[in-house]
Amino acid sequence: MAQSIVPLPADVRSPFEVYVNGVRQQQPGDYQVRDGALVFQRSLAKDKVSGWRWALGAWGVGTYRQDDSIDVRWSRADGSSAVAQQLEIREVIE
Repeated sequence: MAQSIVPLPADVRSPFEVYVNGVRQQQPGDYQVRDGALVFQRSLAKDKVSGWRWALGAWGVGTYRQDDSIDVRWSRADGSSAVAQQLEIREVIE
C-alpha cells in the first residue's frame, strides 16, 4: 500500500486545516498527523517538469501528469492567519 508523507512547517500549530487540490480534508478519515507530518494512505505526487516537457509546453503541446497540491491553513499565536502552499510530498511504498 502506498503512503504519502507531507512534512508540516515548523510553525504550524493546531487547530489547522488541510487541503488537497483545494478540497478540504478531514482527520482521521483522509489523513493522520504523525511526528510533525501529515500521513495520507494514498499516493500523492508532484509533477516535475523536465526541460523537454517545458519546451513542448512553450509550443502549446500539453503533457499532463499527476500534480497534487497540499496546502495547510492555521492561526498564529497572535491571531493572524497563515497558509503554507504546495508542501513537499514524500511517497513511501510499504
